[in-house]
Amino acid sequence: MSELNSAVTENSLPSSSQPDRQWLTAIFLVALIATGVVAPMFFLGNASGHDFQPHVAGWIEAAAQWREGILFPRWAQWANSGFGEPRFIFYPPGSWMLGAALGLVLPWKVVPGAFVWLTLIIAGISMWKFAGQWLSPTQAIAAALFFAANPYHLSVIYYRSAFAELLASALFPLMLLGTFGVLRQEWRRVPLLAFAFATIWLSNAPAGVIATYSLALILGVGCIVSRTIRPLVLGGLSMLAGFGVAAFYLIPAWWEQRWVQIAHVVSTAYDPEKNFLFTRVNDPEFVQFNWKISAVALVLMLFTGAGVTLSFRQRRVWPKVWWTLTILSVASVILMLPPSAGLWRHLPKLRFLQFPWRWLLVLSFAFAFFGAAAGNLKRRVIWWAMLITAICATGTTIGGDTSWSSEDVSSVVEDLSAGRGYEGIEGFEPLTANVAELDDELPLVGEYDPSSGDIDEPQEAQVNTVRWSTESKMIDLKSDEPVTLALRLLNYPAWQVQVDGNRVTSSTATQTGQLLVPLSAGSHHVEVGFRRTTDRTAGLAISILSIVGLLIPAGFTLRRKDASKKEPCVVC
Repeated sequence: MSELNSAVTENSLPSSSQPDRQWLTAIFLVALIATGVVAPMFFLGNASGHDFQPHVAGWIEAAAQWREGILFPRWAQWANSGFGEPRFIFYPPGSWMLGAALGLVLPWKVVPGAFVWLTLIIAGISMWKFAGQWLSPTQAIAAALFFAANPYHLSVIYYRSAFAELLASALFPLMLLGTFGVLRQEWRRVPLLAFAFATIWLSNAPAGVIATYSLALILGVGCIVSRTIRPLVLGGLSMLAGFGVAAFYLIPAWWEQRWVQIAHVVSTAYDPEKNFLFTRVNDPEFVQFNWKISAVALVLMLFTGAGVTLSFRQRRVWPKVWWTLTILSVASVILMLPPSAGLWRHLPKLRFLQFPWRWLLVLSFAFAFFGAAAGNLKRRVIWWAMLITAICATGTTIGGDTSWSSEDVSSVVEDLSAGRGYEGIEGFEPLTANVAELDDELPLVGEYDPSSGDIDEPQEAQVNTVRWSTESKMIDLKSDEPVTLALRLLNYPAWQVQVDGNRVTSSTATQTGQLLVPLSAGSHHVEVGFRRTTDRTAGLAISILSIVGLLIPAGFTLRRKDASKKEPCVVC
């Protein structure tokens, strides 16, 4: 009876006051937790993890290209010490665009912390929206806080500086919110699922693979539980639409990977079978980090298992969610352990995850949800105190073992300003490139000796570099003898060369992979431009059509919802 009275009292409030109050509470508490996570950066500098330099360099370069007027960068001019690479074709745009945008309004030294802070808020609010569908308001906020500051996020931030993976993880709850809506056979959730699925792919490719397999597993379980294939049809359409939305990135990345050394992405060091939890490979430094992340995984496994056990009675209240998330958690754990080696060998594209412990992205979600849902009111206080203690202890341990630096960002900025560039990403080098042979001292325009393969300053030719921007190079030259120019630029099929207004075929320096332009004696005007390839045009067209195709039914759904709210209540 008291529960009924409570419900009546709650429903008698103005329709907007309670949701508004819950929104404000959730945002405030999540922002507070996010501030606590980044607080050490105020005093110790940035956490300089494994991927810190590639991310920051990409942000700074993208912002510089925006200032050049290039709205969507493709070629990274300053990668590989200024010889370049097609980084932005293969690296999903979500994280580097967000980092670059923050860099336009904030000092670069605070951008990493601002990125983390903003992403954790997105993570918390996404989880709050998901958990609020099944849990009480208090539990939903707890789930949001546990997810934002979960141990895996802390390791991603402080050990790895994997900003793109953190952003993808923040969006994962929104994908599951759309997925469970589709399992309830709600057409209106299709756009949410499609856009959330697309944004994960546009944030981080390994997380996109995880999202794809997770979604497939959830839809399969949903079909078994509901004994109908309709969830699979709706979910499949959503997934297809999501791939369509992300096609402007996915199609060029898929098609043009034949033009780069993509095999290095799954080279020996990144072999999944050498990166299972608690690996024993013969590399002390490698093993040291693996065991650190394995300890984080063990903490998440133990507390997720306890949360599943303590919430066992809830399977009667929301059986689809309980069983589906439990199965998804078990699958994630299995894929991090050696017995799953056969799956890593044979499942399509799974090896591109490189590290099986990346499945902690999924387990950390289950950790937060079951952690918030577990137990009755009396037990919950003790249980939540244990979770908070575990998170704080893990965070303190990771923070004490982190490499802190207040100079890393400044050094990247200085290297780009001085024209020294930065180190490229392994696997993104053009197919003919030999980065190890590149000479940092070479000029923008050198002279190539075909007999020896040497590249030096032009001796006889008079060279005038008219323009040298990211996607356009213009050179005027006068020579009494035939000469072959060697540009400070790695050759790539998208580079188009014109000599005196006529398109010519470039060649490649055998030793380094630099772009060569053979010229006859006389005066010449050379233009080299980064052209739009057919795959990029096709990808953009598919994305536009997919977005329009999703927005039209979404608009009709919203109009119908508004119309139903405006209808007079005949019962009253």
